[in-house]
Amino acid sequence: MINTLLLPELREMLAEQNAAEMSEFCNSLHPARIAEFMEGLTAEECWQVLQHADANRRAEIISYFDRDKQVELVGTQDRDQVAELLSDLPPDDRVDMLDEVHNDVVDDLLSRMPTEDRRDIMRLRQYPEGTAGSVMTTEFAKLRESLTVREALAEIGRQAGQLETIYYLYIVDEDDHLRGLVSARQLVASMSKPDKKLSDLMETDLISANVMEDQEQVAHKVARLDLLAIPVVDQEYRMLGIVTHDDVLDVMREEATEDAHRFGAVDPLDESYLKTQILTLCWKRGVWLGLLFFFALLTAFALEAYDERLETWVWLVPFIPLVISSGGNSGSQSATLIITALTQKHITLGDWARVVRRELMMGLILGGSLALFGFGVAALFAPSLRDATVIPITLLLVVLTGTLSGSLLPLIFKRFGLDPAMMSNPFVAGIVDILGILIYLNVALLILNP
Repeated sequence: MINTLLLPELREMLAEQNAAEMSEFCNSLHPARIAEFMEGLTAEECWQVLQHADANRRAEIISYFDRDKQVELVGTQDRDQVAELLSDLPPDDRVDMLDEVHNDVVDDLLSRMPTEDRRDIMRLRQYPEGTAGSVMTTEFAKLRESLTVREALAEIGRQAGQLETIYYLYIVDEDDHLRGLVSARQLVASMSKPDKKLSDLMETDLISANVMEDQEQVAHKVARLDLLAIPVVDQEYRMLGIVTHDDVLDVMREEATEDAHRFGAVDPLDESYLKTQILTLCWKRGVWLGLLFFFALLTAFALEAYDERLETWVWLVPFIPLVISSGGNSGSQSATLIITALTQKHITLGDWARVVRRELMMGLILGGSLALFGFGVAALFAPSLRDATVIPITLLLVVLTGTLSGSLLPLIFKRFGLDPAMMSNPFVAGIVDILGILIYLNVALLILNP
């Protein structure tokens, strides 16, 4: 509400070209709040307002704009000014932004940027999407191991204006091989020993990420060890950059969104929902819908094969939804638990035997509980108590099938290098539905046949 109310005031400032008020607006609030207040402005209007902020402040504010507006600004405004803006942005942010800009515009902007920035952008853009290299920043505190505490403090003071974070100070040798780490707190605490060398102060037992390592694995390392940043190295252990905690949050949000799509049997979207074309959305949904339709068709064929029997055992028909839903729901629960455990590294493929044992126990407990209720209801409809046992026996077997299928299928996908989240709940439910019908009607044949 407040940012909507502020829009007329912003537009009035622009109409009057009130430089003093626009300057105060750009410098008096947190950059995120300023970006929020400017949501209703066009890209051109945003750019005019931002001309009244200094270069670093302007870069901070733009980093909070949504990606569409960032891309529009980069593609439509004065190229020299945009190139200057890009030089002030963190390396990982500007690369992410340029990845969505037309190549001709990118080439033109790169030609206007300082050589060092241009090389940095081109180097970061070469790393494949989804790797540590694609999300790292090259702005980090780097010190030689031969420096003393006094010299290190002076060097950090020199570097500070160009760094994204100085929580961790990385110690490297002459060839940039990562040797150790000193926290900013350690360095300040050592001011009483100004001649002590960093090589005597640094920690050498470091957790690092390879530049080609999957970003999700890197995010789990940072989260598990509660790190503020993690160094990124190449095969020769030369330090290339760092992945910071805010980058990790972005990665986790991205991975969670992707998994949520797959849980719902939708291929992950490359862009936002509103930016994705209708035909693309239909395709991403339709592939899975078609597959699920095929499973439903198989279920219908399975029922058709027993059509004559069902005409004789009419009382079994009302229980078909009960049987199908029990198996599908138990399978979906197991799949969700196992996929989540795999994602959080709580289990590995080597734990498959323990997983099977636990799911068998849970299947027996849950299936047995449902079977008791099922028998009580079936006794009201079945011709005899003997006939009524079809329902509890089926429920026990179907729930067992569901728990085992839901737990093992994600592990099998993982074993073959596929994303376990592809084994979505509707997919598991579709498989268990077919098995449930087959189990139900075969149990009925065994018990009800004279």
